[in-house]
Amino acid sequence: MNQHGLSLTRRNFLTSIAVGAVGTTAFAAPGFFADELTKTPSQTEGPFYPDKMPLDTDNDLLIINNSITPAVGIVTHLTGRILDTRGEPFRNALVEIWQVDNNGAYIHTRSDNRDKRDANFQGFGRFETGSTGEYRFRTIKPVPYSGRTAHIHFAVKLKGRDNFTTQCYIKGQPENERDGILKGIRDPKARDAIIVAFDPVKKSRIGELAARFDIVL
Repeated sequence: MNQHGLSLTRRNFLTSIAVGAVGTTAFAAPGFFADELTKTPSQTEGPFYPDKMPLDTDNDLLIINNSITPAVGIVTHLTGRILDTRGEPFRNALVEIWQVDNNGAYIHTRSDNRDKRDANFQGFGRFETGSTGEYRFRTIKPVPYSGRTAHIHFAVKLKGRDNFTTQCYIKGQPENERDGILKGIRDPKARDAIIVAFDPVKKSRIGELAARFDIVL
């Protein structure tokens, strides 16, 4: 049971991830975009890419292997597509995410408050895109911690290309205005491209959120 009183199972997640709630079909057709898309700005990988991988590295960060105890936090369905500037999808892109748990701790030996880390939060996940370039994760809404606004780290790995890293931020988060890494992006259009809405999922009884973050390379 999590803080919202919901029992979560890996089987339920892997068979259904509330795709309808996050509107994954809106940009399904290649060539949908008339103009070139804004490239996603790269950002630092940061010091806390896991130095020891969790036992599980799939796309459901709330459940480790077949545990019956989920992570604490606001359940968030995070989806998006990996695209080029013409809106064409990248197939077989390996998308990785990592973030702090609800206590602000990374899955890293040098995380300041690692002694408070939620052992039920995977902290890191991977997903390989198919023909539509779509990725999807179930995670928790990120929380701010000392010196940083709430964010999720992303890495995109494609054969024949350099690894791409960036970060995704929450629209309306007060700490955004004081975050040096986010403010370091001088182009307002590029900065806005990595700030997305975390919206309530309609009819969710536990207050789930949905966020969509397309990455343009």
